[in-house]
Amino acid sequence: MSKTYDSIIIGAGIAGASTAHALTQKGQKVLVFDKRGIASGGSGAAGAFVSPKIGKGSPLQTLTNEAFSFAKDFYLSTCPALFHQTGVIRIPKDEADAKKFSAYEPFNENKYVNYKKEQLQELGVHAEFKSFYFPDAGVCDAKEVCEDLLSDIEVIEYEVKEITQEDGLWCVGEYSAKNLVLATGYESDLVDVRYMDIKGTWGSRGDFSSNLKLGISMHQSMSVGANIDGIIKLGATHEKEVKEVVPCKKEQALSLKEKASSLIDTSDLELEEVFCGMRSGSKDYFPLLGKVIDVPFMLKKYPAIIRGAKPEMKYIDNLFVSNGLGGRGFVFAPLMAKMLAECIVEDKEVDVRVDPDRLFLKWCRKSSELDALR
Repeated sequence: MSKTYDSIIIGAGIAGASTAHALTQKGQKVLVFDKRGIASGGSGAAGAFVSPKIGKGSPLQTLTNEAFSFAKDFYLSTCPALFHQTGVIRIPKDEADAKKFSAYEPFNENKYVNYKKEQLQELGVHAEFKSFYFPDAGVCDAKEVCEDLLSDIEVIEYEVKEITQEDGLWCVGEYSAKNLVLATGYESDLVDVRYMDIKGTWGSRGDFSSNLKLGISMHQSMSVGANIDGIIKLGATHEKEVKEVVPCKKEQALSLKEKASSLIDTSDLELEEVFCGMRSGSKDYFPLLGKVIDVPFMLKKYPAIIRGAKPEMKYIDNLFVSNGLGGRGFVFAPLMAKMLAECIVEDKEVDVRVDPDRLFLKWCRKSSELDALR
């Protein structure tokens, strides 16, 4: 088997899997590395809701809803058996939050219906406030989607600790490729990407067997999936103080069950399996997609950059990143993969909203890591 590829991707979560699929669709020969296997981190632990973002029309809401529309169609056409279009109800957390929903309503860009308390009760949902129901939304089988996207692509379970570039090719051990994509999530130490300020957020999910007739998914301060094949998925909590991956604990899932009891009848829910993992996010909550700036070169060549100079960027040849998808990874990933594949294969510019360049100059001016250079 040849050990030379068009692109190597490091990371087999939803970001890496979607990118690998998109590049393969464009005729590329792709190799994927992951140190623990497909969807072994935050992606495998995700609730994997595919639903719109509500709010007052922010740029992030607009991008998220564009990504939602694309993702919905992508999953329905690519892996329809793994995307359950149950609809998703967004429920206010409290009375103050319910008042905000009224202000959000003009900015609901996707098809929705207002559900009153009585309608929710008929569905088996205990909620006091009028809620938004998005009928086109749903939930993915997280790990299975990643596996499906990579089903015809070579994946090697291997921890990449070093990458080198020789004669115009990126080398990972004995394997090489023209292009290298870093979809490494919260672990981002293979090259200097400090300016991207990638943060990890711990998430957990519990899968519970149940006979409860719950045909709809919902989100309040947690996600509750519809009953699919006798399983209700509860998750995911978000803990920013967790710095390292730790073993999953059933107590995490049982606390989710207790929390979900305010929304649904949890009396017959029996814990079957617990999932946990770290998700990666950016400082401004927008994804990080595109070329990687050569940070050491820029700081050495243009020292005035830390005082506000704005020189032309130099990028590391044929090195790309797909990261920072946060808690909406299964919403963002298909559209981000399309953009990145077009960037790599067709040399198209990525959307400025997700280009990591947006963070570089501010990092140069304000980062305490550069104080010694000032």
